[in-house]
Amino acid sequence: MRQMPVELPCPIPYVLAMDHSNYPNDYIRGILNSVKTIALVGASANSARPSWIVTKYLLERGYDVIPVNPGLAGGELLGKTVYGSLAEVPGPIDMVEIFRNSEAAGPITDEALALAPLPKVIWMQLSVRNEEAAAKAEAKGIKVVMDRCPKIEFGRLSGEISWQGVNSRMLSSKKPVLSGKGFQKLGLNRP
Repeated sequence: MRQMPVELPCPIPYVLAMDHSNYPNDYIRGILNSVKTIALVGASANSARPSWIVTKYLLERGYDVIPVNPGLAGGELLGKTVYGSLAEVPGPIDMVEIFRNSEAAGPITDEALALAPLPKVIWMQLSVRNEEAAAKAEAKGIKVVMDRCPKIEFGRLSGEISWQGVNSRMLSSKKPVLSGKGFQKLGLNRP
């Protein structure tokens, strides 16, 4: 005899938790295609620092990167005004990229959750993981990426990273586009 399924009352809507150890390519590609304004928290004026390199790379790919660093506030970095906090950034932010340690990711996420409108994405850089901050953001409908670099992910998904001999695990017949500066770059078919 077949039993009928029993529906249990659930006061809280059930949301499938994201596996933050393994992101599908479409999830990352969807984020990189949809965001335009990125607040990069922990931006550095030192051109040898990864945050400076990532800022420059994303600016060259057409993103509006807004550097956030209280120690550099009011100054300029790669032609962009540096702000002391997320709350000081004029206009909406699509993505908050956290270039700070895992402990600092919690308060930065809280600051992002106080913005109106809310950002679409909280992205924590390589080696940065904060499960509690991720859960808070996801509860508000914000996508979260942890322990990943948008520069590396853009390069991997576009095929650019393979030019340095790295296996991107992506096959493509797309031809590189020669930019006006003599550098080739591939895109993610962003608008």
